[in-house]
This record gives sequence, C-alpha cells and structure tokens, in this order.
Amino acid sequence: MPLPAAVATANVNGIRAATGKGLLDWLAGTDAEVVCLQEVRARPEELPAAFTDALAAGGWHLRLAPSETAKGRNGVAVLSRAEPEAVRIGFGDPVTDLDGRYLEVDLPGDLTVGSLYLPKGVAGTERQDAKDAFLKTFGDHLHTASGRCAAGGREMVVAGDWNIAPTERDLRNWRNNQRNSGFLPHEREWFAGLLRTGWSDVVRDLHPGADGPYSWWTYRGRAFDNDVGWRIDHVLLTPGLAAAARSAGVDRAVTHDARWSDHAPVVVRLAAAG
Repeated sequence: MPLPAAVATANVNGIRAATGKGLLDWLAGTDAEVVCLQEVRARPEELPAAFTDALAAGGWHLRLAPSETAKGRNGVAVLSRAEPEAVRIGFGDPVTDLDGRYLEVDLPGDLTVGSLYLPKGVAGTERQDAKDAFLKTFGDHLHTASGRCAAGGREMVVAGDWNIAPTERDLRNWRNNQRNSGFLPHEREWFAGLLRTGWSDVVRDLHPGADGPYSWWTYRGRAFDNDVGWRIDHVLLTPGLAAAARSAGVDRAVTHDARWSDHAPVVVRLAAAG
C-alpha cells in the first residue's frame, strides 16, 4: 500500500455531540485516508449508530482507546481506510496507559500512526505536575519509536491535540499567556527538543512565517470570529514522511454556528498516494 493521500487529526469534543453537528459531513468530504480523533468520550458500545453506520458505508476501520479511568472523558481513535496490522494502547506507562490518551497502529505499507490527547495543565498545580510527567515519559517513547521505525524502514506520524503552542506565532495573545499552561517555557522547550531529534512539525514547516494557522478557539466571546486562537493540534512526522508532505492546513468552519467542535481538523496532504 502506498502512503495515504492525506492524514488528518481532529479533537471532536465528544463524538456524540460532534456526530449531530457536522462531523459526518466533514468525514464524507475529506480526502484523508487516516484520521486521528481525540476526546471521543465514549466506549465502543456508546458510539452513535449514525457514526458507526457512516464508517461502515465509507469503508473506514476504527480502532478506539477509551478512558478506563474516567468515564466519559478523554478517548482517542484512529480511522483508516486500510485495516491495521497491529494496535497498541498507551506507550508502556502504567500511570496513563488506561486514560485514553494514546493509541498507536501499524498500517500496511510500513506506516505507524499515533493518535494523541496530551493532558492539559494548570500552572503551579498538581495538574501541571501530571502533564510534565507525561511529557517526560511520552518524549522517551517518541525517541524510542522513531528509532525503531528508522531501523525497521518504517515511517511514523503522531497527530492529535498536544495542548502546547510551540512558538509566539502559534497563539494570538501570546504575551498574556506566558505564565499559562500550554505556553510555558519548559513545555515549548520540550516540543522544540522533539524537532531537534528529527521529528517535523509539518504544518509549521509549510507555513514558516504565518501566524497560526490556529486549530482551537474558545467558545467564549467572539474568539472564533476574531481568529483569537491557538495552534495546539499538531501532526509530527518522521523525516521520510515529512519529505513527502506537500500541503497542510486547517479545515476551519465558515461561521461560528457551523462548528462541530471547539477544535478544527488539521489536514496534511502527502506527495503521491498511488
């Protein structure tokens, strides 16, 4: 199987709500052959029938890692046109592997896909301590995984809601957020460290001088209308896959009322599928 034509990631902010608001229309229209989902917030038996019917009709294979520790929270999934050859829930961290925050699948054609929902934090609290601990263990996993892929001739994409805006260009009000989780210096340094070890932040690579493109806007006020957002949904690629990336962008809704999540899908198109 050749590389997929495109890969996408979307924090759906609850699969049941998103299904009724427009997710299915987006899914029917996307050219992505791999879609990573976050904040699914449902177990397999709780998925809406309209969603599972749409997957069956569209030829999608679903792999889901719900939260086993907080019912109705978190949950990540991978949708793929090709059936996965292997599935791994978590990354070997006994503290978080059951939290529905990471799912990894191997697809035909030597491609590994990870769907990530990185924890939110609150600076100066235990929530930030938990986020920082996750950064350490997950960073170790990414280093090991990229090395394993390189040794085995595989490529890898890790896509999802990283809850980190890496640079000043990645959030509109960066000056007012320098002490807030998601834009703390050590978080940004952690992300930059991934790039130094070979991972590519493909959206930034393809939009080097742009503000954004943002992928999350609070529902409060007129943040969406005024494009006061954050770029926290990222698609990281190993070098060979990054070399195949040709375009990347955000499927931003036309109007506030047309949104089906507080996030918008991020789509990366690759050189040639086929």
